[in-house]
Amino acid sequence: MTGCVVLFPVAVTFFITWWFIQFVDGFFSPLYAKLGIDIFGLGFLTSLVFIFLVGIFVSSWVGSTIFWVGEWFIKKMPFVRHIYSASKQVSTAISPDQNTTAFKEVAIIRHPRIGEYAFGFITSTVVLQTDKGDEELCSVYVPTNHLYIGDIFLVNSEEIIRPNLSIREGIEIIVSGGMTMPQVIASMEPMPRKSQNIRLNRMA
Repeated sequence: MTGCVVLFPVAVTFFITWWFIQFVDGFFSPLYAKLGIDIFGLGFLTSLVFIFLVGIFVSSWVGSTIFWVGEWFIKKMPFVRHIYSASKQVSTAISPDQNTTAFKEVAIIRHPRIGEYAFGFITSTVVLQTDKGDEELCSVYVPTNHLYIGDIFLVNSEEIIRPNLSIREGIEIIVSGGMTMPQVIASMEPMPRKSQNIRLNRMA
């Protein structure tokens, strides 16, 4: 059993890596096959170079303008726009660029009953204006077994536990089903944040 425990993560890592290489290699390998060029990995390298060049092109003014126009057309398409928006939110959330709109913090909320907790991510804040005064609410995204499927909860900011975990560590915990959860999690003091005042009106 010890050998299985040691070899299982190695086998899974090798299998996923091999599948990823073949998947990416398949984008350009048919083109090389028509040209009579049969070199394994050439399509994979071409795909990496293509992705790198696309990143440079989109960073320019012309590229960003073309990308914005294309994105505008996609968002006008029914059904397709929902798939695009969901996938873009996931990619933005795990993006290393801190200036993008992504998951703000890892959050632990009391749900569904007292004594039980749910693991999620703070995505935004909102101020709920009532007769009793203003209440700051945090939009907490609680994923299910898949990161792109989950529920949204509006929780009082003072009732949220903010652990000492980064966004990437939180995503790893969700994707692994909690198996990468550290043995000890420390709670950090909530940081002061700017809230966006939004008046919630009742729909007629």
